[in-house]
Amino acid sequence: MGEEISDKTIDNIFDRYINTSGLIFENREVLRHTYVPERLPHREKQYESLAAILAPTLVGESPSNVFEYGQTGTGKTAVTKAVLNILKNKCQEVNSNLKTCYLNCQIVDTTYRVFANLNESIGLQIPVTGLPTEVVYSRFVEALDALNCIFIVVLDEIDMLLRKSWDALYNLTRINSDLSKSKLSIIGITNNVKFKESLDPRVRSSLGEEEIVFSPYLAPQLKDILEDRCDIGFKPEVVDPSAIHIAAAFAAQEHGDARRALDLIRVAGEVAERNGITIVTDEQVRQARQIIERNTVAEVITTLPIQTKVVLTSIFEQISNHKSHNTTTGELYELYSDISKELMIDQLTQRRISDLINELEMLGIINCRVVSKGRYGRTKEISLSVPLREIKEVLSNDYRISEIIDRKRK
Repeated sequence: MGEEISDKTIDNIFDRYINTSGLIFENREVLRHTYVPERLPHREKQYESLAAILAPTLVGESPSNVFEYGQTGTGKTAVTKAVLNILKNKCQEVNSNLKTCYLNCQIVDTTYRVFANLNESIGLQIPVTGLPTEVVYSRFVEALDALNCIFIVVLDEIDMLLRKSWDALYNLTRINSDLSKSKLSIIGITNNVKFKESLDPRVRSSLGEEEIVFSPYLAPQLKDILEDRCDIGFKPEVVDPSAIHIAAAFAAQEHGDARRALDLIRVAGEVAERNGITIVTDEQVRQARQIIERNTVAEVITTLPIQTKVVLTSIFEQISNHKSHNTTTGELYELYSDISKELMIDQLTQRRISDLINELEMLGIINCRVVSKGRYGRTKEISLSVPLREIKEVLSNDYRISEIIDRKRK
């Protein structure tokens, strides 16, 4: 009987979707941050700066390396892709040989992967593993030189690459000395305004000095962006002005993030669609905000490395078991040591655990505060900025961690 009711409920959900599908969205993909618009409002200065730097490509000369700085959702990737698309078309008109490759360094994060992907972008297949990195590099140099072209590589989230490999960027900055017919230029994109300060001096000296800064959007600017996208993403007169206004306001509070603004308005449309509502208002945007925040936390925690998950599990256990609001680094390390032994993973030093705690704080999962213990010195108090229930729910999806949580709860 229960199964029969469940089937009927699901059937009703599908029927409702069929009946309301097409009433809300004109083109849902336009409302995703991966969509590259022909025009991005309030980024004219950055468009022009990047175009001017890359213009020598049109006469067969390699442009300077460029670094783009700005917080997430300030248009760096969208502007870069849009300018490169126009540049590629213009190069075809004037018979200038241009090749480009876009790499997201959060995914392509080792020297081997970087050069394997660069090889593939010019038609040379490289095995996923198995070759020495210097061989993969040499093959790329040889194949690229044979093309007699200008090659522009975009390294998005370039700071992620440096966490695992200095060699990739060092080799790319020096590669032109190994090329005789082709030339390579780098466009680096990062959220870290102090990125260049952290570079090895050898790399920094080879990078060049062209920089473009993307400042956070203000609420009125985000409103303009949303209005542009809503005009082509939604059916006419579906989105109430109040929805755009509040989505822009919420995103402006979160560092002027256009990605968050777009996610809010798109998810608000999906909320309306699921509930058979044909007008998107500020109420749906508020619901969307709750959904996105919950999903973001889940995604961040799910993708954490195992050592960071164990640290978070230790924090969770300390706070939940002792029914306190915080724990200290000393208490945390003792429990971390027990759990790491149980899971048979390497036990990190206290200094390394401190680094992982800082990373969790940067991700917004925990809060830290240094407090004085008088003659006992200073310690760091750690509290959770995400509800215990949400952290427990996500950690329980990892079979290794779930065994720890389930057993300790009994």
